[in-house]
Amino acid sequence: MYAFEKLEVWQSSKELVLDIYRLSKLFPPEEKFGLSSQLRRAAISISSNLAEGSSRPTGKDQAHYSSIAYGSLMETLNQLIISNELEYITKTDLLMLRAQIHKISNQINALRRWQLNK
Repeated sequence: MYAFEKLEVWQSSKELVLDIYRLSKLFPPEEKFGLSSQLRRAAISISSNLAEGSSRPTGKDQAHYSSIAYGSLMETLNQLIISNELEYITKTDLLMLRAQIHKISNQINALRRWQLNK
């Protein structure tokens, strides 16, 4: 098992990806290469940057990737808000995903602080 797989924040962000894939399957076909694809890429970027950052030698380098992951998290939230306004996802789905995103944002911020203080 690699170090990133032990991170609770990586596990949480991976679950978010799975939930987004399940929901985005229901988007209209014309969004396959539009919002659906963009949303999936942004969500995958969160866990991918956490994984990549865990391989970096210094805390400062690791924190840089955590910052990128946080940016991707906010991009994901933005796209979910738009998806709700376009009625591709329900308000209930948005609220559930927002709760996950809030948890992940706190986890990323805590990880980043720890990385910078190593």
